[in-house]
Amino acid sequence: MSTKAETTAVLISGGVDSAVAVHRLHEQGIPMHLFYIRIGMDNDEGDCSAEEDIEMCALIAHKYGLPFDVVSLHQEYWDNVMEYALRTVRAGLTPNPDIMCNSIIKFGYFEQRWGHEFFQTATGHYASTYIDPEGVKWLATAVDPVKDQTDFLARISGEQLRHIIFPLGDLPKAEVRRIAAEAKLPNAFRRDSQGICFLGKINYNDFIRRHLGEKPGPIIEIETGRKLGEHRGYWFHTIGQRKGLGLSGGPWFVVRKNVDENVLYVSRGYDTEKQYGHTLHLGEMHFITRNPWGDEVLGEEGIPVTFKNRHTPEFLPGRIRRMPDAVGEYVIESDIKVQGIAPGQFTAVYDPSARLCYGSGIITGRAVISSNLNRV
Repeated sequence: MSTKAETTAVLISGGVDSAVAVHRLHEQGIPMHLFYIRIGMDNDEGDCSAEEDIEMCALIAHKYGLPFDVVSLHQEYWDNVMEYALRTVRAGLTPNPDIMCNSIIKFGYFEQRWGHEFFQTATGHYASTYIDPEGVKWLATAVDPVKDQTDFLARISGEQLRHIIFPLGDLPKAEVRRIAAEAKLPNAFRRDSQGICFLGKINYNDFIRRHLGEKPGPIIEIETGRKLGEHRGYWFHTIGQRKGLGLSGGPWFVVRKNVDENVLYVSRGYDTEKQYGHTLHLGEMHFITRNPWGDEVLGEEGIPVTFKNRHTPEFLPGRIRRMPDAVGEYVIESDIKVQGIAPGQFTAVYDPSARLCYGSGIITGRAVISSNLNRV
């Protein structure tokens, strides 16, 4: 029987991806211990479908004869991730709870309490790693650009990365489904989960409404100043959003928010220049393995990178430079029109070939008109 130091801890969700990760590791003869992290709301506030997930995980564990434990990090999730999300939304910014969940919960608290006892931790994320000639480990993208999840991992630390493996990094999603069907996994044809991990089947707006309430205010066409209607609260909307505005004669896109005066500004048309920009000012820049440029300012022209400010298959080209005399602040300029530059959202930064993920920064509040949020 293998010791914990020889065993891989596998974070399993009940979905097909983590199940195939287990299958691949089993085929390699790697001893495993499966874990399901309970983080969702299991009270009258929502249906997280956790029991169905746990039942599916138990079937996978039984199929391969593996130990399986359910561990709870619900309170830690509430205190660190949900509170962050609500605080960010209340400030008129756009949060990304999934990024925080990975860095704080899955590879933070789980590792501190259980994962560190094992040889390594595996997940079903679509990502990979690269060991450079100096033996340094970097986060790298998956072969499937549509499913790549490195932007959701761009806030983990180098120490966390050194203990993680990603068994699906070299597989496209279609191949994962094929392997699951061939291996007769009980969740081979289960639908992929959608949305924020802690909400389960709860509607996002219903969740926000329950905690922040409603705050009606005007919707204004930014070009003309004409009032088009009313919103139920600026926190229900993010920069670049099209759906859910309730306006006719569109399409309408949210292009700006005045948090102090509770005004939502919109612009009409798919090609409206108001929903695009070329400059991203990033604060709180975080590097996973290390800063590839050291303390260099990187010059006025900057150096080439690729980046993602939204979870899309495309990696956008740009040039990055560090703001002089500003700790952790960088600017990315792109010749490509960048849609939905939403303050508060994370931007993941990659090498020019979109192979290595260096880390991420948080888009500052330049597009939010607020005396306490405008930062340069």
